[in-house]
Amino acid sequence: MILVTGATGNVGRNVVSNLLDAGAAVRALTRNPANVGLPSAAQVVRGDLSKPGTLKTALTGVETVFLVWPFPTAKAAASVLEVVAMHASRIVYLSSLSVRDEIQRQADPISAFHAEIERLIEQSGMQWTFLRPSGFATNTLIWAPQIRAGDVVRWPYGAARRSLIDERDIAATAARMLLDQQDAGAKHLLTGPQAISQLEQLEAIGEAIGRPLRYQEIPPAGARFALLNAWGVPKVATRLLPRRALVRQMADGALATLAATVTNPELVTSTVQAITGAPAHTFREWAHEHATQFR
Repeated sequence: MILVTGATGNVGRNVVSNLLDAGAAVRALTRNPANVGLPSAAQVVRGDLSKPGTLKTALTGVETVFLVWPFPTAKAAASVLEVVAMHASRIVYLSSLSVRDEIQRQADPISAFHAEIERLIEQSGMQWTFLRPSGFATNTLIWAPQIRAGDVVRWPYGAARRSLIDERDIAATAARMLLDQQDAGAKHLLTGPQAISQLEQLEAIGEAIGRPLRYQEIPPAGARFALLNAWGVPKVATRLLPRRALVRQMADGALATLAATVTNPELVTSTVQAITGAPAHTFREWAHEHATQFR
């Protein structure tokens, strides 16, 4: 039995389908099992990673866990992993390409919590595999409101070149790792097949929706405000000031990554094809698949 956390998300939903297609027994964890839209062959169970005590029933009889951490810090991760390790012997964790093994202090909050969870997993006694994907292609949906409203996307660092990865490729790789008993202790760097600029990403989206789009360079501060708004900072109560500060740090980290990839394009690997046997989807393929979300 394989337990998939984040089972209704962009990656988890595809992991569930891939595992079922391979004939695996799958249990899908969700906070609200009603109307999740998952295949009927999956066992849908209630559980909340923020409340480790709710996980025991979901983990009964489970051998392997796919862990997607939905929070911006590693708080509560130790308690969750303690419960998981009481039942499962293997874990595949969806981490981040930005984690650096050679440094003790990570560059930004996102890398920091992924690195901390990796450390906790390594100490858990379970066999583990880490998947470290590059930026998700689906993150470009932050441009969707601008594209639906007109033909101009206002954003900084148009020349930033990233190896964005299709969530289907992350899921296909994760499924293989969940089924493979021989890959303990591996850290796989997953990327799209090429590093393309944000200008080229926008061109691909325009091609997919059938109308030309224009990129207008703006100062980073403008994008920072948009990221904070998208991540809910203006809606966060004043009593949650630590969270406000954390989200601001996350926005700064995202913009710093863009700035860095203007002169140093993001890493490109062939790991997806090596593991799954199929080439990673291009960003253009992803854009055509998601065209309706930009229209």
